[in-house]
This record gives sequence, C-alpha cells and structure tokens, in this order.
Amino acid sequence: MRIAVPNKGALSGAAAQMLREAGYAQRTDSKELVMIDEENGVEFYYLRPRDIAVYVGEGALDLGITGRDMLIDSGAPASEILSLGFGVSRFRFAAPRRAGYRLADLNGRRIATSYPGLLGRYLAEHGIDARLVHLDGAVESSVALGVADAIADVVETGTTLRKAGLELFGDPILRSEAILIRRDSDRIDPTALDHFTRRLSSVLVARDYVLMDYDCPSAVLERATRLTPGYAAPTVAELARPGWVAVRAMVRRPDAQRLMDDLWDLGARAILVTELGACRL
Repeated sequence: MRIAVPNKGALSGAAAQMLREAGYAQRTDSKELVMIDEENGVEFYYLRPRDIAVYVGEGALDLGITGRDMLIDSGAPASEILSLGFGVSRFRFAAPRRAGYRLADLNGRRIATSYPGLLGRYLAEHGIDARLVHLDGAVESSVALGVADAIADVVETGTTLRKAGLELFGDPILRSEAILIRRDSDRIDPTALDHFTRRLSSVLVARDYVLMDYDCPSAVLERATRLTPGYAAPTVAELARPGWVAVRAMVRRPDAQRLMDDLWDLGARAILVTELGACRL
C-alpha cells in the first residue's frame, strides 16, 4: 500500500510517532520524501497536509493521514475511515470584542479564512450569504488591517485570537482531529487495509488503557470486578492461598490510580499496573 503522511506541521510528528508505535519504519531525515518499509509491504509518501486528501482522492495513493478540516475543505472524493486521537482542534468564528455578532449577522459581511471550501459549505447549509476572503495564514490579522469583518479559523487555545483583539462567537463549525482517509471508489486489498487499520487501532487502545493485576479475597471478588470489568471481561484465577483469587483486567489509563485506591480499600493487595505496548482486541 502507498500511504501519505504529513511532512510538516502540527500533525507530522504525532503521525510518525503513531506509525512507529504500530511497528512501521519511518524516515530519519526530514528531507526524505519517500520511505519504503519492505518488511511490512508499505510505502510512505511525505506530503503537505493540505495536499494529502487530493492525492488520495485522485487515486495516486491508497491511504492518507490528514486533518478532518483539510479533508472537508479539499472537496476531494475521499472518506474518513478512522479517527486517530491527536491534532484535536475546533473551527470557530471570531470577531472584534464587543461586536456582539451572531451567525445571522454574518450576512453581507467579509469573512477571512484559510478554509474557503469548508466554510463555504457551512454558510450555505445555514443560509448565510457572506463574502469569503481567502488567506493562506495569519487570518487573525485580517480584521485589524481592514480586510475582513470577522474570521473563521482553527482554534486550539484562543490565545492568538485574544492578542489580536478578537473573541469567539457562535457554535463550533467543526471539531477536527487527525484522521485516516481512503479514496471513495478505490479498491484496496482488504487484508492489507485491515492489518494497517488494526495496527493503528491497537495503538489507540494501548495509549488509553493499562493492564491491572491484583489479588483479592474471594468474598469481595464481585465488588472488585465491578470496578474492573475489563475490556471484555476480567481474568480470574484461584491462588494457592485459600480464599483468595488473582484478577487481571484492562482499565482506562486515567482511572488507574483511583481504581488502585478503591481496590486497596476493598482489601485487594499486590496491585500492579503494566503499560500496554501493543494489542489486538
């Protein structure tokens, strides 16, 4: 398979790290444009994130990692098949403080954006007739310089907007994150596609879960396993110590410390947490 990977920007490093965790070779030189992983039968092409949906949509490449916002903005005939959990951002409207804009107030206004395709579709769906001012970057400066009345842009913390004297208004236009995409009409070897998506999915699970082992009295087993039901079900085995059992279960990483406290209070002992390197579920 031929797969497009962001060559720079906010998605680049995180995408390469996920692929490494999934067992794929990645480039060591940022100037490399192609990386062939012969062992896994995959070729990686490093492209501008904004161009990836076009390459995949045109059938030049089989799969690609890009942002949901970039896929929608491109209008390319490609579809999201897996969300990847990084590069999370929101696409929002912003205007000068005290402007008091609502969505309907954008009728007849100038809106600066780097995503005219995405924004144009959104405004059309909501019956808003506005003039779009397409800028490649630094959209937040457009209002102060008199180019636009409002902006629509990707927002992470909002700090840059506040420094430019702008404030958010209206509902989020889109919640974006890194996604895996494929061409709508392309036929991809289903086995190869399944292996690739399973590997990425296993990374997501391994990042979100840990493995918890503990010993507990049989009398509190039911209460303990209610706390740790596992991904499907916990593994329970009798111990050589009469009246005790050993339990193993996957638990969500953010909950691990609290669960250890709760299990200890129930009478569980020898509570261990182990990182997951990879999995298939």
